[in-house]
Amino acid sequence: MPARVHAIIVARPGSSARAQLLRTLDAVRAQTAPPAAVTLVVCGDATSVRDSEIVAGTVEGIIEARASTSFAEAVELARPRLLDGAAVWLLAQDTAPHPRALERLSGTLERSPSAAIVAPKLVATDDEREIVSLGVSMTTLGRSVELAAGELDQGQHDGMDDALGSDVRGILIRAEVRDALRPDPALAGADEGLDLGVRARLAGGRVVLAPAARVSVSPDGPAALPVGGSRRAYVRRLAQLHRRLAYAPAPVVPLHWLALLPLALWRSITDLIAKRPGSVIPEWAAALTAMVRIGAIGRSRSRIRAFRSSTWAGIAPLRVTSSQMRRRLDDGHGSEGGAVSELHFFSGGGGWAVLTALVVSVASFTTVLAWPAIGGGALLPLRQTVTGLWADAAWGLRGVGVDLVGPADPFAAVIAVLGTLWPAGPSFALVLLWILALPLAVLGGWFAATRVTDRSGLRVFAGAAWAVAPTFLTALVDGRPAAVLAHLLLPWLFHSAVVAHRSWGAAGAASLLFAAVLACSPSLAPALLLLLVVAIGLALGTGRLRGAGRLLWLPLPAAAMFAPLVGWQLAHGTLLGVLGDPGAVWNGPQAGADAAGRLAIAFGFPTTDLGGWTAVAPGGLGAWAPLLCAPLALLALAAAVAPRWRAGIMLLVVTSAGLATAFLAVGITVSFTQGTPVAIWPGAGLSLAWIGAVGAALVTLDTALTRAGLRLFATAVAALALVASAVPALTAAHTGRAVLTDGPVSTLPAYVAAQAAGDRPLATLVLTPQNDGGLAVDVAWGASETLGSQSTMMTTAVEPQGFDISSLAVDTLSARDFDAPAELAARGISYVLLAHPSDGEGDKARDLRTRAIAAIDQRPGFVHAGSTDRGTLWRLDVDAAPPSALTQAQQAEARLAITLQLIVVFAALLLSIPTRASRRAARAQSRIVGRTPEEPLVLPRRADEEAADAPVTEVTVPTVATGENDDGISDDPMVGVEPAPDPTEEEDR
Repeated sequence: MPARVHAIIVARPGSSARAQLLRTLDAVRAQTAPPAAVTLVVCGDATSVRDSEIVAGTVEGIIEARASTSFAEAVELARPRLLDGAAVWLLAQDTAPHPRALERLSGTLERSPSAAIVAPKLVATDDEREIVSLGVSMTTLGRSVELAAGELDQGQHDGMDDALGSDVRGILIRAEVRDALRPDPALAGADEGLDLGVRARLAGGRVVLAPAARVSVSPDGPAALPVGGSRRAYVRRLAQLHRRLAYAPAPVVPLHWLALLPLALWRSITDLIAKRPGSVIPEWAAALTAMVRIGAIGRSRSRIRAFRSSTWAGIAPLRVTSSQMRRRLDDGHGSEGGAVSELHFFSGGGGWAVLTALVVSVASFTTVLAWPAIGGGALLPLRQTVTGLWADAAWGLRGVGVDLVGPADPFAAVIAVLGTLWPAGPSFALVLLWILALPLAVLGGWFAATRVTDRSGLRVFAGAAWAVAPTFLTALVDGRPAAVLAHLLLPWLFHSAVVAHRSWGAAGAASLLFAAVLACSPSLAPALLLLLVVAIGLALGTGRLRGAGRLLWLPLPAAAMFAPLVGWQLAHGTLLGVLGDPGAVWNGPQAGADAAGRLAIAFGFPTTDLGGWTAVAPGGLGAWAPLLCAPLALLALAAAVAPRWRAGIMLLVVTSAGLATAFLAVGITVSFTQGTPVAIWPGAGLSLAWIGAVGAALVTLDTALTRAGLRLFATAVAALALVASAVPALTAAHTGRAVLTDGPVSTLPAYVAAQAAGDRPLATLVLTPQNDGGLAVDVAWGASETLGSQSTMMTTAVEPQGFDISSLAVDTLSARDFDAPAELAARGISYVLLAHPSDGEGDKARDLRTRAIAAIDQRPGFVHAGSTDRGTLWRLDVDAAPPSALTQAQQAEARLAITLQLIVVFAALLLSIPTRASRRAARAQSRIVGRTPEEPLVLPRRADEEAADAPVTEVTVPTVATGENDDGISDDPMVGVEPAPDPTEEEDR
């Protein structure tokens, strides 16, 4: 005879919950074998429930509990009302059993004497063909695994009858073990059924599955896991850690407890690699919570110990093995469908374009190949050791001035990375950069074009157009390393940022590139942040909350890198100094704020010589050079009315942001060199504008010019015009118009460089007579002034920073009677160099030099070391004091700043590492961003086929099921197609 059954229903208040509860009560009343009694536990206000006639006619009693009561606690409250000898049936407001569910559960319990728990098949309320849960197991390390969930119910699992555990909803617990098998409140609502099954096994019983007993459930009931991703991850991880501590042998529990925080750190790293950053904070929260709940662990272990009658070996056969987990977590590689397409970099002409650019670069900068270092313009040597490079990139004592302590410019970290690529001689990395700049620009432009077009010929055109941008060639000829690096990084930022909403991998890579671009050109910060806000707005406007969350990550590494510098500048009242150009400040030619300068900027040229055309073209013909950029400009403007007009307009917005940045930059002066103010370099803004213009031109060529012949003609005209505009710059090194020089390896005399070899902390006081009769005072540490040691703290300062050495330097040249060598040595100075002015020596400078030499020679303690091509050098006949050590407060500030920066950058690096699943997800959707549903997809072809005007091969664009709209294609031109859910982001994986 079947045992009596007492049902316990746990419910929450609310209109939707009340409707679910009434549906569940109707289902309980409709059972072919109804329960003997039903007890209702309401977690919250039960007034509306008590007024219901259906409730009153079904339940034997109503218990009102606090709103925060968990499912396990609610069941415990109902236990005193249980009928003697009755089995317990656990239900929730969303748990609606099918008519014969209890009959089949009771029958299975009667036919299985060893069964302690009988579990039904849970199906979705809105689609009963979908299995929600049918049996739960766990891995060796305690991770819970659903045996059948999210599958279409075709009876494939109906043969299963034995499992380690199950979902707690709908289970029937035998009367004889109901007092021992109580849901554990310490599990916080996760893995409660699995825990009951484990304890039943340890007591000699088992969990029997009854697939014929079906129960409909919804995801938001009181017995379900929280719907929110972070809350759900926290609860599941906390339950897993609690079970690990509860199940472990007593001697091992302290080891598990001590390993909680190191394990949280390791899992945080793996979560970032697996593109699950949302699981990092829940991981730490769960670990900390598990550590402090000593009492809960003790109570759970006591329950197991009191009821246990068999060994843990009996559970082992029911665990999920590692090989089974690998099969379950297979990411389905190869299931990308029709969206995947190859890049065709080599077959499409990309490789040949890069090789051609390398040949052009070698031909244009032939002499650079023989130089051990490159100089001129804003170029300076790098540190001699990798350690010195990274020391300049850290918060601490700066390599300029005297006793100047503070944050490093983020640009110093970029220089450190660059110099580390050639550790034997870091300065030679700049030589390689100048030789490889053109091919690297073509490569970056080509890959950026893959987000706009599938046509191989247009991609080659984009690479070439990016490499011959006037602002880029001017930066190469004038020796501006920060501008060169920013131009090389921008296309990669574009390539990753436009798909950053799709995946955490792209967001991680884009965030690092975002920080690197701003490090090289801080003046781009307002424009890039504005574009980011627009992108986030578009993502929110189209309902892509997860995409907007990924976009919010983009500025975080940059914020971490710039935060110390921003704080320092803000404290000194020079916040705009953050926008100052990093590295060496050079007062070279650039467009000004006058009409001629702004006109040159409007045409895309950062200098008024129009890319060198005014110097080489006779009779003022160089003034017509801007017309060479006209074809590209016309194509870009036409993108606003092209079939893919949304993408075209967004790219024109990028162009406008870049031009606005350039126009504003020339009117802002925050940097100084030897007392001369220098405006911000406008070329960075023009690089941003150029990438928008080239992208918009590609949209026009790809979608508006449908006839192959017309498209080929327009592309050829624009390409030839741009190549022609680059001729003066590419020949500048051979005609003597480039400022690039052979070296120097050191900006100081060879004697000082030899004494400071290996980046020894020797200081040289550099005195430079000015043609206006003034005296410039600098302090160089080590073997040379270096690019990475320069600091905007000094170049943008409006008052002396660190120790003001200028007064001591002037007194040294005056008639004042004092021990100058001793005071200089006390500040760590070992040498004094009277240098030549960089712009030629005038009469006033020559007169000051003569008087300075006479004054220093007359002072005792100065040993004349000789006249060099750098200037006149003296050595102090006094031992210099070592550099000042940081105070404890400064050391603490440095450690905090460095630690936070490393954490954020390391997290971004982990996010950017591609995985098999992330590559599959990326390949499963269109590479082109903003493609319209009706737009045909052109398969990439070889460049020679396009030149021969071969017939165009077109196929229909494959759509990706995203749940966003019917056709799976985004209406947002810069957001594109939302990817299918990434398996790596599922909570069960």
